[in-house]
Order: sequence, then C-alpha cells, then structure tokens
Amino acid sequence: MQTRFTELIGCRVPIQLAVLGGIGTPQLAYAVAAAGGLGMVGATDLGREAIVAAFDTSATPPAREQHVGIGFLIPFVDRDTVAAVAPLVQVIEFFYGDPDPALVELACSRGAKVSWQVGSAEEAAAAADAGCDFVIAQGVEAGGHVRGTVGVLTLLDEVLNAVDLPVLAAGGVATPRGMAAALAAGADGVRVGTRFLLAEEASTHPDYRSAIIAAKAGDTVLTEAFKVYWPDAPHRVLRSSLDAASNTSGSSSGATSPSGRAIPLFAVSPPSDLVSGPIAALPHYAGESVGAATAILPAADIISQLAEGAEAQLRDRIRDLRLT
Repeated sequence: MQTRFTELIGCRVPIQLAVLGGIGTPQLAYAVAAAGGLGMVGATDLGREAIVAAFDTSATPPAREQHVGIGFLIPFVDRDTVAAVAPLVQVIEFFYGDPDPALVELACSRGAKVSWQVGSAEEAAAAADAGCDFVIAQGVEAGGHVRGTVGVLTLLDEVLNAVDLPVLAAGGVATPRGMAAALAAGADGVRVGTRFLLAEEASTHPDYRSAIIAAKAGDTVLTEAFKVYWPDAPHRVLRSSLDAASNTSGSSSGATSPSGRAIPLFAVSPPSDLVSGPIAALPHYAGESVGAATAILPAADIISQLAEGAEAQLRDRIRDLRLT
C-alpha cells in the first residue's frame, strides 16, 4: 500500500497516529512506528525537557529514523521547543491556527518534515504556500478538538483540488472499510485517533476505555463546553461525559491530576490512567468512529487490522468492478 505519504515518510503503511492529548505516550508512538505507521506525540502534554529526554535517549535508532513526530497546538506553541525537538523527530505537525511560514521554516531548517492539520481547502492552500510537506484534512466527525466543519470525504475532495501535496484523511476512520474508502477517494493515507484510545500502549483511564467500548457513533456530541484552559475551541466528546459535567455542582470535576491538584470542572484535559478519583465529568474525547473501538489491543494489531483489511477491501472492490 505505497502512496505519496509512505514515500515521503518512508513508512510501510499509510496510517498516522493522531495526537491523543493527555493520553498518547512516546511508547504508543514508537509502537505505531514499529508496526509501519507514523507515530505522534503531543508537545503540549510533555513540555520541552520531557520531549527532548524522551526522544533523545529512549530509542536506538533515534525517533527520526523510526517515523515518529511531535504535534504542536498553535494556541500553545513555543518556538524554542519547536527548535529544540525538530532535529530529534521526523515530523513536526501544527494544528488549530493559520499556517505560519516562519514556524514551518523553523522546523524544516532543522531537518524535520512539516505537516499542518486543516479544516478547509483555504487552510490547506495556505499550508502548502507556507512550505508544508503534507496536510491532514480533518472532517467534522473527528474526536477531540475539531477544525473541520464538513464531512471528511467532502473536505478531502476540496483539499485534493486545492493542493498538490500528500493529503491524509482524518475523522471517522477506524475500520478497514473506512480506510479503504478514504484511499479510494484519493487520500494518500489516514489519520486515526479514537481507535488508538484502546491501544495497550495508550495511557487511557480504565473507566474511559470502558466508556469507549460501550459507545456508538450517535453517542458523541460536538461542543465547546470543556473550555477551561482552552476556550472557544469546538471538540467532540462522548455525550455521557458532557452530561456528567453539566450535572456536577461546584467548580471541581471531582478528579485529581497526577500532581495531586483538583481538576476544574469543564477543564480541557481528558482522563489518563494517572488521574485519581471519579472521571465521569472529565472530557471523554471520541470521534464518530467510536462504535468500531471495541477491544483493547496492542497498537501493532490495530495497524495490521486496518492496513491488511483495507488492502483486502480495495482488492475485492477492484475485482468486483472488473467482473461487472
């Protein structure tokens, strides 16, 4: 399954791990990379020193040679951190802000490939003009913070018409059939998040895992409610967590952070396995593909199921069309 994306990155399968804020770990990123995809970790979760420590010493060969990247959120981006980690990883990704040529150049000048996750064709064109190597088209179906306002296949078509770069499809992709559909529609790969909340290497709280396993596509909702620390940013969560937060009185969610501090009600942070206390009122980020996340598996198994299944789907469809 070679595409422009796999040729650019050098990975074996056209799958990128989404940045799972608060949940993704370097171990998960490395596991995805070892299985043939592009592993990602969020810079906001770790901080500069922790990122440098994790990716400068935790693996041999280094992260840059293992198809691992770091994702930065524009509202919280620190340029010194970009400069410090760009030489250590293969990809630097930016999200949730207008494409910035200076940021792209900062990462590129230190040897990293640069991507931008976008929610419109106009934003994709701006990313291309800024010098990005590839873009991710994020549909409104996506879990977590959402840039897109239309469905992923509609957006994908618009972005493919707007740029001549490798384009990944993000939002609602969690099954072989969904991956095959995106590739058949012209995507050079897919970005998968919700399915990896159940990866063994993710730091997902056990109760959060259980809620994901029990949920269906109709159980998610797009909201701006979880706005403490990051206001005015739409995000998709399980409706049950929004209901729990809405029905909680006071200013505390009832949960405690790993540092021992009370987590405010409607705070942006999801429940990792290091959070203590009741986590029902914390944001349970999940995309509309949540119904396909039904089993806790190693990341390598998730990758193989998606890639091998999508390849089979495409092969069978081509055979059926030829017979017709």
